[in-house]
Amino acid sequence: MDNVDYDKALYYTHRSQWDNLLILMVRTKDDFLSKKIEQFLHAYNFEHDYTIIENSLYSLLRYIDHAADSSGQELESFT
Repeated sequence: MDNVDYDKALYYTHRSQWDNLLILMVRTKDDFLSKKIEQFLHAYNFEHDYTIIENSLYSLLRYIDHAADSSGQELESFT
C-alpha cells in the first residue's frame, strides 16, 4: 500500500480538514483505512459523548501508525 494515503490521513486529521479526509476515505484503496476514517467522521459529526469521538480518533491514529510502519517494513524487505 502506498504510504501517501497514510501521510495524507495523518495530515488532514491534524489540520482538521474533514472534507479532504472524506475525499481520501472514498479514494483510498485501503479498505481498513477507509473504514477507520468513516467511523471517526461519523463519531465526530453525530456523537455527543466526547470519549467516543476520542476513542474513534485514537483508533484511526493507531491504524495509520501501524499501517505506515508495516508498509515501511515491506519496502525494506524488497531492497
